[in-house]
Amino acid sequence: MRLHRYPQVKIKPVILAVDDEPSNLQLLRQILQDDYTLLFAKHGESALALAREERPALILLDVMMPGMNGHAVCRRLKAEPLTAAIPVIFVTAQGELDDELSGFEAGAVDYITKPLSPAIVRARVSNHLSLVRIEELKQTRLQIVQRLGLAAEYKDNETGLHVIRMSHYARLLGVAAGMHEDEADDLLHAAPMHDVGKIGIPDRILQKQGKLDDDEWHTMRAHAVIGGDIIGIHPAGGMLALAREIALTHHEKWDGSGYPRGLAGDNIPLAGRIVAIADVFDALTSRRPYKRAWPMADALAYLQEQKGSHFDAELVDLFMSERHAIDAIRTRWAEGETALEGPQ
Repeated sequence: MRLHRYPQVKIKPVILAVDDEPSNLQLLRQILQDDYTLLFAKHGESALALAREERPALILLDVMMPGMNGHAVCRRLKAEPLTAAIPVIFVTAQGELDDELSGFEAGAVDYITKPLSPAIVRARVSNHLSLVRIEELKQTRLQIVQRLGLAAEYKDNETGLHVIRMSHYARLLGVAAGMHEDEADDLLHAAPMHDVGKIGIPDRILQKQGKLDDDEWHTMRAHAVIGGDIIGIHPAGGMLALAREIALTHHEKWDGSGYPRGLAGDNIPLAGRIVAIADVFDALTSRRPYKRAWPMADALAYLQEQKGSHFDAELVDLFMSERHAIDAIRTRWAEGETALEGPQ
């Protein structure tokens, strides 16, 4: 049986052009209509209304308009959650460039000067829409990573708040250890994948209430390697490469007694050493079906006891120095649990 092939329909990005001069709007129509769906407004209020209703991919905004000028319109757009993320390019006469700084302060991403050059208009519009698509892909990838992390936690009878808290602890410790803000952000976003390999562990083992026997423990330990396999190898680096590194090394111990490779000391990547502390601390201070939540002081005392054996001693000291920030994270993403008396 032959399958009917439907023609592919190209969805054109929507652009809103705002100008009080009809001739300028007509010129923008001629330049852009082949590649984009165009909306037009002749004054600020109608531009704001269209932006809220249609959520265009980009706005071309005249600066000098009667009533509400372009800068005022842009500020209004950036102040409203529905329209704040829409990039705005000002379209202005050459002599008005003295106000360029004011335009950027209002939230614009670029300027195009009149008289309009078709080639420049097309290039600027295309470039900024490409940046929007890159950011959308980045956010989508991040959401996929977070959802996979949550899937592993739900399978393990833990809540999604665990991965949120431990990821923020990890970022906090990363900054304290000297990571650049961008590196710390990658750590924040990669850390939720630390136990994704638990997806491959049988439920009878993962959800067992009592102590695991030797065979069960051998199977459980495999989740680190399974997690690395799920995330895959990413030679170009980036967040997914970091996530794989964390999945493979967050159960290694400073004295070499951890798994899966028995790495010791500085041979354990910094991200793995950081996540080991963040993960254990949150596990101790969280209630589980099989245990009570430890008070924060007892959990910190445990980290101190394990310095130089389980954990990197310098990192533990840095973590201890951030007690107020740690408590703020616990409070912000609390689960309504009450710390009971001592380790159970």
